[in-house]
Amino acid sequence: MSIKAGSDAHKRLFCEQFIATHQSFDPETLPWPELDERDLTRLRSIPFWQEVYHTERRAGAIVDAFAPFVHDQLVRDAVEMQGLEETRHARLIRTMIDRYGIDATEQPIEKFPADLETAFIDFGFGECLDAFLGFGAFKTARQSEFLPEGLFEIFDLLMFEETRHIVFFINYMAWRERQRGLGRIRRTIKSLKFYSRAAQRLLGMVRRGQNANDGHDFAVTQTAVFLEGFAFRNFVEDCYRENARRMAAFDPDLMQPRLLPAIANLALQGLRLWPHKPAHQTPHPA
Repeated sequence: MSIKAGSDAHKRLFCEQFIATHQSFDPETLPWPELDERDLTRLRSIPFWQEVYHTERRAGAIVDAFAPFVHDQLVRDAVEMQGLEETRHARLIRTMIDRYGIDATEQPIEKFPADLETAFIDFGFGECLDAFLGFGAFKTARQSEFLPEGLFEIFDLLMFEETRHIVFFINYMAWRERQRGLGRIRRTIKSLKFYSRAAQRLLGMVRRGQNANDGHDFAVTQTAVFLEGFAFRNFVEDCYRENARRMAAFDPDLMQPRLLPAIANLALQGLRLWPHKPAHQTPHPA
């Protein structure tokens, strides 16, 4: 990175590029594909839609609540843009729920803590973790043709915006922490703490999604298609490579997440020490 993190030049770069790359679209008028009964059953059987919808609504509310407390005008403009996009993500999920008859109700958003900046940072680290794992899951689902390509093209809009949000957040945190005089070790320890909290929330979301239908519909009738040939090592590799591919679209002078890719790379080095058995392939009838 040729620009010093925490400088005014750094602030202008990550804020102005974030604002300039905003996309205009209306979730209701996107080219939603017609689904046959098999695809509808698969889409409806995914147990996490209610949690995803709630998470996106909560994200927009947190960012919108935090934005007025950002003192720097340019940073505030960028945070407000993120709030608009997070709210639009919730609209997109709601549009999909209504269009395809998915069983997902709107839950009340819990009261936010008084320290809105910490709530925003908590959310930001959670988004980094969700997206890093989501990159691998998205590639697996797309390659398996679990759902029609038209849906994946719409979801790709969200994936691109989530990647933008992560890059913006990582640079915001670097700018914020450098201005407060935090060194690299303290920043890493702080990141680990927030990532640990994000992982606990993610596990809670998975459990709630499974409990919504006891996990039976999705786990028994659908994962054979979605996870055919699944291997943990391959999944970690997909997360690592997809993260690198998506991040390559951004200005190299912008900071990018380093901790999660480093952990994944370390895990892959360890996994390579173990014999790698090819995933079982179900023979196709002649």
